[in-house]
Amino acid sequence: MSYRIRPDRAIDGEVHRVAAHQLGKAMAVLQDRPQGLHEAVHAARKNIKRVRALYRLIAPVAREFQRRENARLRDMARSLSSVRDATALIEAGRYLQEATTLDDERQALFRVTDVLTARRDRLSKAESDLEDKAQAAIAACNDAIKAVGDISLKCGRRDTASLLEKSWRKNGRKAVEALHQCRSSDAHLESFHDLRKRSQDCWMNHMLLRDVWPAAMHAKQLEAKALVDVLGRYLDLSILSEVTDREPQLFDGSDDRARLLEAIISRQQADREDALSRAHWVFADKPEREARTIRHLWLGAAD
Repeated sequence: MSYRIRPDRAIDGEVHRVAAHQLGKAMAVLQDRPQGLHEAVHAARKNIKRVRALYRLIAPVAREFQRRENARLRDMARSLSSVRDATALIEAGRYLQEATTLDDERQALFRVTDVLTARRDRLSKAESDLEDKAQAAIAACNDAIKAVGDISLKCGRRDTASLLEKSWRKNGRKAVEALHQCRSSDAHLESFHDLRKRSQDCWMNHMLLRDVWPAAMHAKQLEAKALVDVLGRYLDLSILSEVTDREPQLFDGSDDRARLLEAIISRQQADREDALSRAHWVFADKPEREARTIRHLWLGAAD
């Protein structure tokens, strides 16, 4: 797989290679659209997330570059997000269908999913400038490829090990703080957003550095990805609840809205407990100790 940094090669070349490959994939899918424009947007945004995670990893030695390019890629991804966000609500509705054991509730949720699908289609038709946004995203990716090709990190083997240790420690500390906030009785939704961001970084960082200890890094990668998925469902259900309150006319006076809200409350509680349990294990090690381990593993693999 191409999303990895090889410890036996110079970090500059690896960053150039990984970023250019992911940005190139985003450009290609937005141009070719094998499954249509909306699926192309979804795939491209995944590639962009990987590049942003890579840039956060090298931020200690490329701070200005990371800030500038992160802003470029963040804004570009946001410009493509509206219809994707509406699609995520459909997926949340299907998730509730699969989770329920009550026939009446399942039938109501089937109807809700149809309503959400019609809503997504209306938003899609109204977004007449999506084609222009896709072309602008392709141009932004092309500019980003040129930008990453110009940076020089000036990191030898030991400097790279220190860089990775620092980034790993920083993300770990942020994750521990976010988890602490999520465990409080009055936790805000923003804390779960933060925990998901840190979990995404953890997942992608383990992908990037998996060559230093393939079996262990792959296992942790899978645990972090599962946590990201649970947190994503939890947050999507919160957004679905907000849309249900904000757009009650979607349900045309039926009791499907009430059944939907009941299902959301029930499932969110289970997902919250699941997410906190998974996060406890994913971030169980002290950030300082895990960061030192990454440093030693990198040096060993580089030798």
